[in-house]
Parts: sequence; structure tokens; C-alpha cells
Amino acid sequence: MPADLQYSMSSFLMFRESADQNKWFSDRFPKAFVDFPKDRTAVCDSGDLLRVLKKQIDDYTRGKKIGLALSGGIDSAILLKLMPQNTVAYTLKCVSPGAECIDESAQAKRYIDYAAPDTGHTVVPVSWEDMESLSPRLMRHKGAPIHSIEVQICKLAMQAKADGCDAVVFGETADCIYGGHSKLLARDWSFGEFVDRYAFVPPYRALKDPQLILEPFRAYEKDGYIDVFRFISEFVVRISVNSYINACAVAGIELFMPYAHTVMGCPPDMGRIRGGEGKYIVRGVFEQLYPAIGVPLKLPMPRPMSEWLKGWPGPVRDEFWPHCTDTMTGDQKWLVWSLERFLDILDDV
Repeated sequence: MPADLQYSMSSFLMFRESADQNKWFSDRFPKAFVDFPKDRTAVCDSGDLLRVLKKQIDDYTRGKKIGLALSGGIDSAILLKLMPQNTVAYTLKCVSPGAECIDESAQAKRYIDYAAPDTGHTVVPVSWEDMESLSPRLMRHKGAPIHSIEVQICKLAMQAKADGCDAVVFGETADCIYGGHSKLLARDWSFGEFVDRYAFVPPYRALKDPQLILEPFRAYEKDGYIDVFRFISEFVVRISVNSYINACAVAGIELFMPYAHTVMGCPPDMGRIRGGEGKYIVRGVFEQLYPAIGVPLKLPMPRPMSEWLKGWPGPVRDEFWPHCTDTMTGDQKWLVWSLERFLDILDDV
């Protein structure tokens, strides 16, 4: 099937990825889609999950020097407790002159002091200069514009490789698989409501020739409502995994995502999730391994996009509406910025 530039542009703005594996931006950059792990173990409770994670990590890390992406959250903290002794932990820290940014390094160090005091710990700073310098490499390798997280993951992976690590282990996908997206799972969503809520940038807000891509939503619709848990755990999770794979491939290092090799083996307890116990299976493991540390407040990976892009006047290419980003959030501006930069790359090939 030939490339479909217009579809791919709208899909990226809506989903941060091409929603159709048979469509991509350009034949000059064939899109490399990655299959989700097929050897997944069904998990129904915290005991199951802990046993599976321990076996996976023992099997994968044997004979390797491992870097662990350690944030202030519970997913990577659990993995820290299970890692071999020669592990080095890496924590990302975004920096922006004159602005206060979320710093997860103190909480990450708290986990290390409690669970693995001999673990080395390196804080990896990420600046806007990193975003500008690494983005073109990541885009060319992916054949598409990128999620902002890819720059941060790539820089962490590059540091791990420079330190002699053979692979980096990530706690990614736990949120998608085990009900961590509490705001999206907080209530039932009708079809139209969820499209409006989920689409990161509605294409008509930015593009002069937009397409409204509804097929991914239709696949999870029943009686006019969206099965949000399945949408996240089956569709969104694959997009997330592709971002990490691309970033580590550019850095030239292996990656391993233990949670991605598991799957919920029983229906999620939506009452518990909506009652404030999001990711209750994962929380149970954390509480067992860190009984003296309370479950921390959930924070997304920090990216000060509003600060970094506050002086950007918006896209100038003819594909975009002038001033389309004036009222957008920082994360929305990034998607438009990234798309415009990739279109520039296509022009230069």
C-alpha cells in the first residue's frame, strides 16, 4: 500500500502515531512497526505479577550489565527491588533556565536507599537543546514525527550505553495494562465524548486538509460507549512501546519492558480503579516490597513544554493554519512542532 501523507499527519496529531500499520508518511521513510510481545503471561493478582516479573528479570538480566530507568513512580521502583546487584539506575530531569521543573531524583534516591543501597544512580538532564538536536535523528529512524518522550528516553539510553550497560529496563506499559490512566477510566464515555477527550490535537485545529480518524475508536465501541480499558490496554499500549523501541534503537542499546510481557488475566475491577485504587495489582506489589514507603502521588514524566515552547510563534508551513497553536497547551504545541519539523525533513530528502 502506498504512503498516505494526509492520513499520517492527522493520525499523528490525534494519536501521536499512525493508527493504521498499512499507512505511513512517505515511501522515502518506510514505517517500521513493531509487533507487541506475544509471549505474555496472564496476571490476576499482585502475587502473580511479582512472581512473573521476578522470573522475567532473572532470565533477561543474567550475564548482562543493566541500566534501569528509575522514576519517582511505583512501576520502576518495583523493578529496582528485583534487579541484579550491578544495576545502574538512571533518572531523567528536565531543565529549563528560570523555570522550576518537576524533579523525581529525590524520590528515586529514596527507593534506592530503602531497597538497593548499592545501586549506582545517575541523574540525566534533558534540555530544550536536547529536544532540538536529537529529534531529527529519531524522526529519520522512525520515518515519522515523534512523541516528546522519545528524546528523553534516547538521552537516558545513550548515557547507559556510554556507561557500558548492555540493556535498559523500563517500567513502561504498566499504566496501560493495569488501569493506571485514572482520568480516562474515571467514568463511562460515549463515543463522541471520548473522541473529543482523547484526541491530542483535533486535526482541524491545525491542518488545512484534516482527516478525522475514527477507526481506532470504532473497534472498541459497544452500544454507543467506548470500552476504554481495552482501548488503552490494546491500542494505546502499542503506540507507547514503539516510542521506547525507536529511542533505544537510535541510542544503539537493547531495551526490556517486563510489564509488556504480562496481560490482565481477569476483568478489571472498575469499582476499585474509580474508587482511587488505580493499578491496584501493581500497587499491591509495591506495598509488599516497600511497606515503609507510602504509594507516591502519580506524576507523568515531566516535560516543561509550555516553558520550552512559550516563545514559538507556531508553524509557518502551508499545511497548517496560521496561529493555530496560539491557544494550545505546551504538549499540543510539541505535536505540531514535531510534525512541522518532520515535514521539513521530508522536503530535504
